[in-house]
Amino acid sequence: MVSEQLRGRGIGDPRVLAAMEAVPRDRFVDERLRHRAYADEAVPIDAGQTISQPYMVARMTELLAPREGDRVLELGTGSGYQAAILAWLGARVITIERHADLAFGARHRLESLGLAGSVEVRVADGSLGYPAKAPYDGIVVTAAAPAIPAELRDQLADGGRLVIPVGPRDQQVLMLVVRHGQEWLESPHGACVFVPLVGPGGFPETMY
Repeated sequence: MVSEQLRGRGIGDPRVLAAMEAVPRDRFVDERLRHRAYADEAVPIDAGQTISQPYMVARMTELLAPREGDRVLELGTGSGYQAAILAWLGARVITIERHADLAFGARHRLESLGLAGSVEVRVADGSLGYPAKAPYDGIVVTAAAPAIPAELRDQLADGGRLVIPVGPRDQQVLMLVVRHGQEWLESPHGACVFVPLVGPGGFPETMY
C-alpha cells in the first residue's frame, strides 16, 4: 500500500508515509471486509459511510501538514482511521461524528491502539464545525460539502489549514484553505468523491 499506492503516486512527506505504515488499517474495517483493507479503494463501514481510500487519507493528511501538538478538528469520524493517523503524528484531535454507533466503535479502536488519549470523539452535527474549542491549527472534513462553510474558515487559527471536498454530490474537488489573518487562500488539489456532509453546513438531511 505505502510503496505502490502512496509513494508511487506522489505522497512524499516521510512522516505521513510512516504513519500510514504504522497504523493498522485492517483494524478499522469490518472483519468480513478485511481482505479489502489495504486495497486501493474506499471500503464500506456501518451507517452507509466509508473508510476513505488510503491515497486520499494520505493526501488529505499531507495537505493538512499537522505538526506535533497541533489542535486538529476532524468532521466525520467514521471508523476513526483518519483520527488515528493524525494522533500518530502527534496532533491533539477533536473528531465529530453524527452517528453514535460509529463514534462508539471509533473510540474502542483508538483505545485498543493506545491513541485514545490524543483523540476526543464527540457525537454531534459537525457540519458547521465545533466552535466551543476553536481556534484550530487544522480542520479536516471527511465528507463532501456543496461549498466551504464560512464557519469553518472562522474556526481556523492564523496560519491554520482546512482540507475539505467541495462540489456536487457525484464529484468534488479537494480544496485546501489556509488562513492568513483575515484572508483565506484557497487552492484545488484534484478530483475526489466522498459521502455527503449532512447538516446546515452541508447537504440537507432530507436528501439522505
